[in-house]
Amino acid sequence: MKYTLKTLWLLSVLITITTCQDESSDDLNQQKTWVFVACEGNFGASNGSISMINELGEVYSIDNVGDVVQSLEVYEDKLFVIVNNSSIIKAYDITEEGLSLPGIELSTDGSSPREMKIFNNKLYFTNWNTNDIKILNLDNYVIEGSIPVNGKPESIEIYENHIYTGIQLNDDYSDGNQLVKINIDSNSISESFEIGSGPTSIKIFDQKIYIANTFYDSSFNAFYGSSRIDLSNGQVSVNNYGSGTVCGGSVLKYDSSIYRSYDGGIAILDEQLNILDETKIGSYNPSQLYSSEVIGDLIYFGITNYNDINQVKVVDFNNNEIASYEVGLFPGDFAYWESN
Repeated sequence: MKYTLKTLWLLSVLITITTCQDESSDDLNQQKTWVFVACEGNFGASNGSISMINELGEVYSIDNVGDVVQSLEVYEDKLFVIVNNSSIIKAYDITEEGLSLPGIELSTDGSSPREMKIFNNKLYFTNWNTNDIKILNLDNYVIEGSIPVNGKPESIEIYENHIYTGIQLNDDYSDGNQLVKINIDSNSISESFEIGSGPTSIKIFDQKIYIANTFYDSSFNAFYGSSRIDLSNGQVSVNNYGSGTVCGGSVLKYDSSIYRSYDGGIAILDEQLNILDETKIGSYNPSQLYSSEVIGDLIYFGITNYNDINQVKVVDFNNNEIASYEVGLFPGDFAYWESN
């Protein structure tokens, strides 16, 4: 069939309209989501950033957030960001289009904030310089209290009206080996557990607290282990893996299994806290694996070589890499939001 210029023009218009209608229909039906990535940036600089990945796999960046973007937390339609070396907390409204800028900024008065959890409209965050957990009231954005601890708290979880925090370092910066239980009603320590040295990450599941441990010898060689506290009877189990094991500092949960970062990926911990090598998911260079997080049915790995590689790799639980994204310097924490 021979097409005239007019016929070709009409066909082009019809194809364009049909394509636009199809795309609009898909867009309307697709759940709007954001995965936020805390990209620390260089210590002593202000080039920490937030990378944002939407449901289409498009990546956007909020640059120059501050000095060491440490951790993220989504609460309702807000993103809270701890900037460690700047000693600030930032809060942004989240929309389907991204973050509403410039957001608000709160000073923590040089406390060196680290990690956070939100409960009953209050944000609890750990601090190294002030050796405490501070309480930010989200109704008025005022720091209304402080819970002192012995040492420098890092990881934090909230479970059955109690805060659990790992004391990663002692006051003299030697490795800590305590996990502290705090009553939220009284803001006081109710119990302390002696666990493995250097608790870096904790996860609570089935009335048990699982801890990833990283600690160092006098020559700053890294050693790794895992700990567990059975909250039903207070029993503590510790498994130190010795030298030569490359683990990283994350403990994660998926379905009814607990995973630990290990050898460039993550692997299941058995009942004795042994790492089951045959269950390993991810096969990245262990020296480049900076972080890991489970979001839904996927694992997000932060990859960096401290120079020109800064990526997020997304892997399913069949060990298939399904996406790779270029992000900001040193991707260290993740948070997820979806529209209502």
